[in-house]
Amino acid sequence: MDPRGATNGLFNDNKLKLGTFCTNVSGGGAISSIDGTFGATWPEVVRISKVADDCGFEALVPVARWRGFGGKTNFNGTNFETYTWAAGVGALTQNATVFSTSHVPTVHPIVAAKQATTIDHITGGRFALNVVCGWFEPELRMFGSPMMEHDTAYAYAAEWVDIVKMLWTRDDEFDYEGKFFKIDKGFHQPKPLQKPFPALMNAGFSPIGREFALKYSDVTFTNFRGADHSVIRQQIADLKARARKEYKRELGVWINVTCIMGDTEKDAQDLLHETVDEKGDWDAIENMFIINGMYTRVDRRQTNDIMALKRRYMAGWGGELAVGTPEMIADELKKISDLGVDGIVMTYPRFEDGIRRFQAEVLPLLIQDGLRKPAPRAMGKAAE
Repeated sequence: MDPRGATNGLFNDNKLKLGTFCTNVSGGGAISSIDGTFGATWPEVVRISKVADDCGFEALVPVARWRGFGGKTNFNGTNFETYTWAAGVGALTQNATVFSTSHVPTVHPIVAAKQATTIDHITGGRFALNVVCGWFEPELRMFGSPMMEHDTAYAYAAEWVDIVKMLWTRDDEFDYEGKFFKIDKGFHQPKPLQKPFPALMNAGFSPIGREFALKYSDVTFTNFRGADHSVIRQQIADLKARARKEYKRELGVWINVTCIMGDTEKDAQDLLHETVDEKGDWDAIENMFIINGMYTRVDRRQTNDIMALKRRYMAGWGGELAVGTPEMIADELKKISDLGVDGIVMTYPRFEDGIRRFQAEVLPLLIQDGLRKPAPRAMGKAAE
């Protein structure tokens, strides 16, 4: 087992690890005006984080967001910055690994290394960093920086991570000169509590993104939409085998899942229908698809494909959908685990209600099925 597992739940032996997603941005994952969506207030953040922590969830993952997507909800337009969010949440929890999601063009690696180290000490070794390059061009224009070409952005991120890791691990001063960064006598103390350094995640969907994850990340956050189960199982196995063979390391594979629960399957389907078809924010989703270049990936003439993808994004940021009774949700998560997925981060249309119901009715079934153990008393404790 990775030595970081002494404090960081990402490295524990639960077969299926769990986390929350989007609990720093308005709407959470639901691009909808349905009542009960996540409102991005600090009291909500605290309540949801403590429920997840009590459940023994391994991860609390925020979204790096600086502005919204317009429409009547201005989806994600109210948002908390993720390093300070992680510091606050980390001080209030005892088990979950608290992530910051960092747009590498918006923060210098020396600052990022220091902030990450500070949070690792606050949490007693429960910090992880999700490295993202950024794709939402109107956000990056706010910083006065042009949008980098896709492959260039990953080359920039590689230098950024190299510098952060050197700061985390080297005791001596060092110089660094690359294509994007020049460091003169770089120095960093104290070091993170986790050795050799905190866990890294990368949301890599493109071939170069997945290559970046193989080389630099402990966890790849990805999706496998459009493939059948046998293909997905093989893709995951191949990713993990390549990480071991080429980089001598273990790679965790995580995805996001939207849980839509009801007393009956019809109740759950009705909630999905209300969230998406009745109260979905179609203007916000259209803005998202245009800005993200989604129409270049899916033929606009394929109306059914476009509509299915939009509905999935409106329900929960494009994640897999688990819809039905608690028993059906548990069964779906077991199927996902059986594909080789190591962990999932979850959203719920009515976030707080959803996670509390998950705690009461789904989590015991996952423990019963052997996918998880009961929650630990505490991992790395927050600073007193």
